[in-house]
Amino acid sequence: MFRKLVSLKPYPSRWAYTNIQSFGDRLKTPDVLIIGAGIVGLSIAKSLLEQNSGLQVKIFEKESSLGLHASGRNSGVLHAGFYYSPDSLKARFCKEGNLALRSLCAENDIEVHNLGKIVVSKNEGEDQLLEQLFNRGISNGVKLELLEKEQLFDLEPLAKTHSRFIWSPTTAVADPQAVIKVLANRVESLGGEIIFDRSFNIKEDYSGKDSRHVVNASGSQADRIAKSFGFGNQFSMIPFMGLYRYVPKSKLPLKRLVYPVPNPQNPFLGVHFTISASGSVKIGPTAIPLLNREQYSLLENWNLSDIKESVRGLTSMLKGNAHDLPGLFKAEFPKFFESQLIKESSQLVPNVSGVTGWKKMRPGIRAQLIDINTGQLVSDFLVEGDKCSTHVLNAVSPGWTAALPFGKYIADRVISHL
Repeated sequence: MFRKLVSLKPYPSRWAYTNIQSFGDRLKTPDVLIIGAGIVGLSIAKSLLEQNSGLQVKIFEKESSLGLHASGRNSGVLHAGFYYSPDSLKARFCKEGNLALRSLCAENDIEVHNLGKIVVSKNEGEDQLLEQLFNRGISNGVKLELLEKEQLFDLEPLAKTHSRFIWSPTTAVADPQAVIKVLANRVESLGGEIIFDRSFNIKEDYSGKDSRHVVNASGSQADRIAKSFGFGNQFSMIPFMGLYRYVPKSKLPLKRLVYPVPNPQNPFLGVHFTISASGSVKIGPTAIPLLNREQYSLLENWNLSDIKESVRGLTSMLKGNAHDLPGLFKAEFPKFFESQLIKESSQLVPNVSGVTGWKKMRPGIRAQLIDINTGQLVSDFLVEGDKCSTHVLNAVSPGWTAALPFGKYIADRVISHL
């Protein structure tokens, strides 16, 4: 029975993708070929075509429709930009991306829910981290307030904090599926082409000629494709599963998003409360290390190549001293169970303990890059390449928020090589 459900099979070649239909049948050589029609790939295409309407830009998307992976499975939160080091690409593009996404939504009648976010602490030690987080946000030019707990009731009556809390008024929520559909329509209206059910194969689809530029924005497969071009060799990919549970807002009438102070050792924000564009209240996500990159169910999409890469990354993480991998396993795996998610989230919103009827949301996977030389998870966006190719190796959260200015950043780089 188990063998019928789980199939362990390697990728058909070391180039990571199989060619579905011959290159000549489907595509004339474009000026720019983008791999992946997620929000980053679409944002790059949009910027390229807006800057130069004469460019021929085509996107290969291996799935049959948009948003089947990270771009369509994220929480839809427009982050404000206060988590990230001031000298990082994330800090550079998150605040700007928040504004750009708001403009895109306004132009296309996509509702933006201006809920705001509070970040609460659980003890005196976290109060100090809270102040550091606030100061970082101020350095990034983000509008924030550091308030006393007596003021919390006015902003979010259901939440609690130890002493103080951060109020982020520019954090918001929108529908990620609606956004990527609008972007796809914009790309096509500018003359770009999105080819679905079309995987990339370097032997068939890349001639090495200087006149053609390949942009690798393939998310969880980006490191594999990059290595076939000679980039990203010091990195591996570890997938982390994010699980959410949700109830109708009538059962837990939160007014704001409620987050904990993040663990400074890991690039995850911890279990928190978000409110979806449809109005549901969610708790999550988990950050459970997986062995397979598109393993949304434990009985599906097992793959030997994925397993080897994940084990390689986890081994380097265990040998390094940047992260507490045993502690991460110990903390995250119990969150498979609803009772543990509720227990942890009740430290932020005590009323959650009395709420019943939680339902599972479809999980998401964070494709987290790791430096195998140091065992450190890559915290910032990472781009490598040359005059012939550009590889977006790490575009995890706040990749959705930052996508539009980040896409322009990549497009400017590409144009400089054409």
